[in-house]
Amino acid sequence: SYRISLSCFPASWHFSLSPLVLPSVPLPSFRQLLFFGLLVGLLGLIYLLLYIFARIWPKMFNFSPRHLARVTDVEATDTSNHNLNYGLVVDCGSSGSRVFVYCWPRHNGNPHDLLDIRQMRDQHRKPVVMKIKPGISALAKTPEKASDYIHPLLSFAARNIPKHKHQETPLYILCTAGMRVLPDSQQEALLEDLRTDIPVRFNFLFSDSHVEVISGKQEGVYAWIGINFVLGKFNHVDSERDAVVEVQVPGDQQEALVRTRTTGVLDMGGVSTQIAYEVPKTVSFASPQQEEVAKNLLAEFNLGCDAHRTEHVYRVYVSTFLGFGGNAARQRYEESIVMNTLTKNKLLGQHVGETGESPLLDPCLPSDLQDEVGPATQKLHLLGTGDFDHCRQLLQPFLNHTNETHCSLNGIYQPPIDYPNSQFYGFSEFYYCTEDVLRMGGDFNSSKYASAAKSYCATQWRTLKERFDSGLYGSHADVHRLKYQCFKSAWMYEVFHTGFSFPMDYKNLRTALLVYDKEVQWTLGAILYRTRFLPLRDIQQESLKGVHSHWRHSFSFVNNHYLFLACFLVVLLSILLYLLRLRRIHSCTTQRCTPSTVKWLEEDCCATEEN
Repeated sequence: SYRISLSCFPASWHFSLSPLVLPSVPLPSFRQLLFFGLLVGLLGLIYLLLYIFARIWPKMFNFSPRHLARVTDVEATDTSNHNLNYGLVVDCGSSGSRVFVYCWPRHNGNPHDLLDIRQMRDQHRKPVVMKIKPGISALAKTPEKASDYIHPLLSFAARNIPKHKHQETPLYILCTAGMRVLPDSQQEALLEDLRTDIPVRFNFLFSDSHVEVISGKQEGVYAWIGINFVLGKFNHVDSERDAVVEVQVPGDQQEALVRTRTTGVLDMGGVSTQIAYEVPKTVSFASPQQEEVAKNLLAEFNLGCDAHRTEHVYRVYVSTFLGFGGNAARQRYEESIVMNTLTKNKLLGQHVGETGESPLLDPCLPSDLQDEVGPATQKLHLLGTGDFDHCRQLLQPFLNHTNETHCSLNGIYQPPIDYPNSQFYGFSEFYYCTEDVLRMGGDFNSSKYASAAKSYCATQWRTLKERFDSGLYGSHADVHRLKYQCFKSAWMYEVFHTGFSFPMDYKNLRTALLVYDKEVQWTLGAILYRTRFLPLRDIQQESLKGVHSHWRHSFSFVNNHYLFLACFLVVLLSILLYLLRLRRIHSCTTQRCTPSTVKWLEEDCCATEEN
């Protein structure tokens, strides 16, 4: 008989094949072995490619797995999870107040990562938010009612957060524009009532410093933080997947830091326009006066939990321009043409615009549109000519732009922007101007936008109205938008290119209403900044787990997969060699050890026969 041994640690198995039995065993041919090997190898290759694709796919779309989970998570918050933490931010605005409830899991212990904060969602998967009207500033003369005013918001939040979590849930009450216009004494009276009564009525983590009136600069910084957080721009560990920028950390004389490039923010509302972006390099000033102004516009802060680490230190420029919003600009424009026309009529004895039969021609209105502006006693009749380029020229003086170095709207200081290596998001009017009527929201192309705006302005008002009645424009478009789209298109264009000095061929502006289908509030940036030290306790606990735990985590998931694939290929090769050897033995048995072309198989075969 022929004895074949198969050894496998820790034991060995032996079996014998009789010459009478062996020939009856159907052994595979060489082609079958080759086909089997190729098939198994192909399966292994497919497995590897699927794994690599699963790793690279999030990077192709600028997602890390953690970031992808954050932006796609719309599931109801699991309030039974004891490792979940909560936080509250009350936005006390000019027209009303809103409470936002946020939640986050226990910090992972990695000092490079920020808290994974998300908006809490109820059982219907809706964000946990409540709004009341009017604004808290309406209580300026009755400050003792401030806590009663805000009580419904905090009661709503308390019902959604597990009771045993209340005492460790931070509460921040931050007041904005409506409170800023009040005298300091009235502001303090309202805040003092909140500081006194809220700790008595609720068990949230709340101190005197948790309620304040924040500046426009703070609000802009919080908005910048929130948007960049949702976009995943603070995930510097995965910076190889995204555009990077070289940063000179404020106050740090070491080498420049290379990290993920952040996104700038442009926001044009009805009354004001705001710009916010990171200034990665140390800036120089043309004069001491300019340096003094810049100090009020530049914010330097550390988002990380460790003050000694510089990877999350940012220098951000924020400036708000009152009167430069879309509606406020139109109002300034109308006031100017009314005053100039009436003065000109008086000096020259003319009657331009006094009746519909002799209207004042307005290039910023669609062709043939009739409109009336000015107070009741000084009504001025307008007739649109729809000339986009002429409208732009008329609007340039309203920018108050100067030729001084590094200046923008109203002659305000603006640090230099590295336009080729930058990205901006445009919100509110930047989106409405491009999308509601022109249907060009998203990636901004200046030449295409100007061409579409020209075409719209030059179109007869009657035609535009027919298109609107047929539902050809966006769902947010209304008759008011149609009337002033030409003006606002020109105003947005001039603010962007002339006011903020963005080049005509700038390709990295994206206009948007939402970020990943979510409205990003400045309150997200506020709680992210104000809770930045909370991970310290988790990092300290993580460091106590010892070196072995660190080694175990550092042995990455990627290496495990490559190790598995290597073992898989070794086992496959062993099986193929064993089957090939078994086939040779079978051939030797049936052919009485016919000389083999493979020397080591021949020797083994003949040795077996001698046994």
